[in-house]
Amino acid sequence: MTYSLALPSTISLKKLSPNASSSFRASASFMGFRNGFRSSTGANFLIHRVFMSDSVRSQTVIDDSLFLDYKPTFAFLFPGQGAQAVGMGKESLSVPAAADLFKTANDILGFDLLDLCTNGPKEKLDSAIISQPAIYVTSLAAVELLRARDGGQQIIDSVDVTCGLSLGEYAALTFAGAFSFEDGLRLVKLRGEAMQAAADSAQCGMVSIIGLDSDKVQQLCDSANQEVDEAGRVQIANFLCPGHYVVSGGLKGVEVVEAKAKSFKARKTVRLAVAGAPHTSFMEPAVSRLEAALAATDIKTPRIPIISNVDAQPHADPDTMKKLLARHMTCPVQWETTLKTLLNKGLRKSYELGPGKIIAGVVKRMDKSADIENIGA
Repeated sequence: MTYSLALPSTISLKKLSPNASSSFRASASFMGFRNGFRSSTGANFLIHRVFMSDSVRSQTVIDDSLFLDYKPTFAFLFPGQGAQAVGMGKESLSVPAAADLFKTANDILGFDLLDLCTNGPKEKLDSAIISQPAIYVTSLAAVELLRARDGGQQIIDSVDVTCGLSLGEYAALTFAGAFSFEDGLRLVKLRGEAMQAAADSAQCGMVSIIGLDSDKVQQLCDSANQEVDEAGRVQIANFLCPGHYVVSGGLKGVEVVEAKAKSFKARKTVRLAVAGAPHTSFMEPAVSRLEAALAATDIKTPRIPIISNVDAQPHADPDTMKKLLARHMTCPVQWETTLKTLLNKGLRKSYELGPGKIIAGVVKRMDKSADIENIGA
């Protein structure tokens, strides 16, 4: 379903070429990933900030700063890789729209995703090739479970900002109408395959460091890097929240970090069930494959702000969004800055949609009074 929006009086289409007028109207409508998500306020705001190019071939140009002065009220937050667990997706069977997402996924992926989600085995579910599509589909199925409950559609309509932790950004992009469910799943499928291939070509891993600030974790990484060669180097890959950071890199470096952590006064370390070393140069071999897939994917300006993991800012220009998604493979995740900004801007309530409750826990660690609800599937 497509929603057409009234054009504001401040824009005169009479001054535009017929092609430009048609293109402008196209940018002033949006589609949800399944049944459509309406946000008239965000969409009208988008229209006010669209301007037309004066080039010979008229086309719609989107100001990338479109959403920079956004005011968050209600947010949807989507989890990333590592949130997977055997049994996820089971509730989707009770809601036809959610179950349909898994059926569509089976056609695209070529295997029974829901069966792997609900029955495992865990070792297979933990591989990037399976876990990334599984989390993506389960997260969007959770939206359908929310929609089916009393007052759920009203909650969905009220959401005016969204973001996702690493992989979760793809679910956020789909929810905000930047691309279709099917295109998002194809990207996630390729992303998982490319990351798994990069992981298999090098000995690397990820480990959570609990109980240290980011400066101390950086010192821990520096100390570990003095004891390993280039192939073993580590870095902070995920700035999750104060006292919780994720280090990623060569396996030898990860092992040294784990051995040294207590001497740096870390409370504990947790090795993550994630393929390879995401958000470091170890993922460089996967970047070109993702860039090619993104170039072939139709990405639209989202109807509401989506906060990028790369710079913790919302972007509107599709080409910029594609570049950031590719960069995201080798750049640290700025989740701490993202949440801090949302909370400081006056966010009233957020919803975590998908498997696990990792994000809810992180939000509460940043602000104990924060209102967040988990919607599982």
